Amino acid sequence: METPVETTRERLLNVAEQRFGEGGYEGTSLRAITVAAAANIAAVNYHFGSKEALLRAAVGRAMAPVNTERRRRLDQLEAAGSPTPEDLIRAFIEPGLELVLRRGERGAVVARFIGRIAFDPSRRIRELYAAESEPVESRYLAALQQALPQASPEAVAFGYVNMLGLLALHQSQALAPTPSVEKAGAEPLGADDPGKLAENLIAFLVAAFNQGLRP
Repeated sequence: METPVETTRERLLNVAEQRFGEGGYEGTSLRAITVAAAANIAAVNYHFGSKEALLRAAVGRAMAPVNTERRRRLDQLEAAGSPTPEDLIRAFIEPGLELVLRRGERGAVVARFIGRIAFDPSRRIRELYAAESEPVESRYLAALQQALPQASPEAVAFGYVNMLGLLALHQSQALAPTPSVEKAGAEPLGADDPGKLAENLIAFLVAAFNQGLRP
């Protein structure tokens, strides 16, 4: 069976994911992307219009399946009634980590790209990412606030932002063992197993939300 030939647009998106994930938006030139994609600036202008529009399209493509699955799970939980914090955290975390599983060989590239862009130093780039994720993410925040009435809305929002940051760090593979951890001969739990990583991360976050938040 022949492998489908990538279109110029697909090549540009694939390379953009890789290069933006490695060097960030500001650290990646449009020329570096076009050279790696065997294309030219005119092709970027034709298919997207600008470097920022290329990034927006790459974020939209990467986040679409994650947003769809998160929305589906949340709809299901709310239809069943009164989801617990663990239910909500699991429904949010698993689709993010499953980027690696759903995209095959490109999974790590896509996950690193999303993790990097979500917390880019540029406010404009973070806002661009948020435009793709905000509708469903705001629903999760509201649901967590309702599921944790003992904590103030501000405290839940604090925990939520930290959950986003921790997930992004794992996606971008920025949580490498420190020298002290390596010296002790300890590996992060689930470092090479997305399923185990998800379970450990969920357990950690559930404990943080249930016990670590103050009114």
